[in-house]
Amino acid sequence: MTAALRAAGCVFAEDEARLLLAQADTTHQLDRMVRRRAGGLPLEQVLGWAQFCGLRIAVDPAVFVPRRRTELLAREAARLAAQVSQHAHLVVVDLCCGTGALGAAVAAGVQRPLDLHAVDIDPAAVACARRNLAPLGGQVYQGDLYSALPETLRGKINVLIANVPYVPTGDIALLPAEARDHEPRVALDGGSDGLDVMRAVASQASRWLAVGGHLLVEASERQLPAAMQVIVDSGLLPRVVLDDEMDAAVIVATRAEVTLR
Repeated sequence: MTAALRAAGCVFAEDEARLLLAQADTTHQLDRMVRRRAGGLPLEQVLGWAQFCGLRIAVDPAVFVPRRRTELLAREAARLAAQVSQHAHLVVVDLCCGTGALGAAVAAGVQRPLDLHAVDIDPAAVACARRNLAPLGGQVYQGDLYSALPETLRGKINVLIANVPYVPTGDIALLPAEARDHEPRVALDGGSDGLDVMRAVASQASRWLAVGGHLLVEASERQLPAAMQVIVDSGLLPRVVLDDEMDAAVIVATRAEVTLR
């Protein structure tokens, strides 16, 4: 098994073999899982779950796999959510939610009642996110960004997470094959400069955020100057959180004005 995984190019073949062995109920199932992994399917889709912020998140086939670097966004979002007054109604929204990993991590991190909503345009992602968020009381909607949210949330969101696709279209071909071939392109492709979906999210964020509420987005470090300008143009106040060890960059954008745009 380990030799087959190593021959297929799995860098951490021994670790993956242990995970597959622990997950499989029968020898037949194990053989099938090894074949799928050796064929290039992401390990998390083979296992049916991913580890994220200490949580086991269900991952279905053809759904975007949550990355370890995105844990920085989750931690920062949970920290900001925890700062909302205990007397206030805490509203958290996860746009482009994929598996719902970010929403689940924030809910686990704040350890207080919250109104949790998530949106994705991909039906497979919505079904997966519902499995992960329903036990937490989260509501998951299928649709294009804000259009899927209840109008009652306008101006009331305290923490708005949007792990938007930010890979430039021309760079999709450079991604590892397991992402390029087995994850939905809509979860990866951010347009010519990688910032198209971020622009769409930022442009309407002030309409949905509560005063003092925060929008959090992830970007590559080389995109940061342009991404920061996107946030400034939206009327929000940005700052950057970096984690060199995780190779992660998160922009936190705050709605400070009282008048909705």
